[in-house]
Amino acid sequence: MSVPPVPRTPARRRWLHYKKSLVRALRGATIVVVLVVVLFPVYWMVLGTFQPENDSLTWPPPLLFEGFNFGAVTSIFRDLPLASWIFHSIEVSAVTVSVTAVLVIPGAFLLSQLRWRGRGAFGFLMLFTQLMPGAMIIVPELEWYRTLNWTNNLLALGLLYAAFSVPLGSWILKTAFDKVPNEIIDVGFVDGCTQLGTLRWVLLPLSRSALVAALVVAFLASWNDYLFASAFITKGGLYTAGLGMAELIGAGYGAITAGLIFSVLPVGLYMLVQRHIARGLTAGALK
Repeated sequence: MSVPPVPRTPARRRWLHYKKSLVRALRGATIVVVLVVVLFPVYWMVLGTFQPENDSLTWPPPLLFEGFNFGAVTSIFRDLPLASWIFHSIEVSAVTVSVTAVLVIPGAFLLSQLRWRGRGAFGFLMLFTQLMPGAMIIVPELEWYRTLNWTNNLLALGLLYAAFSVPLGSWILKTAFDKVPNEIIDVGFVDGCTQLGTLRWVLLPLSRSALVAALVVAFLASWNDYLFASAFITKGGLYTAGLGMAELIGAGYGAITAGLIFSVLPVGLYMLVQRHIARGLTAGALK
């Protein structure tokens, strides 16, 4: 025997309305707090860059602009090769992302769709490479690069970053390939596709968001690295943005914050564009 529903009296309707309003208010307050915590460091860098340095060094420091000063911005471009540092980072990241894009697709396909002996062990070894700290492998990598005369070479540095990004990117894309229903793959075979044809026309269109995610991870890993760049790049004329930031120590608080803003600006622009790219790539992928 089913229990009849409890009738919604006016008092109960008011209680439900207050409850929903309270939940919305708590959700909005939580979002505001998270945004403040996340965006405050960015605001603080902007504040330290464009206000007079004397205001930034006072205690307690002002939380609002009390004056504008563009001297820090002009000084880092006049006295330091900041534009070259950023261009070198873009060059290295472009090599890393390009090589990663070329290798993660067949790597994920081999791990996900093909059946061969030792596949599980090979995949585990690929993933195991991500567990080793960089300080453990930097010495043999550096000796190898010195033997090949590849130090102070931005292209070779990008290839090194790609070697670390490909295993993780392959696993990210493999996970997406595994989630594609077998029925959809079988339809591709029925339509006359080969295995490579199913990769081109079935798996990749349904896994583009995962591919974009893998490339974003590769881009950020190469852009933010300092450990390997400091060991493999020793010529000042080839410094990346990460290495160049160390040159700003002693240049003044405003110069440091200005350099940080311009060094992370390409990352912010890339992330903004990547979100729209991922949305466009995945729109209408599944019917």
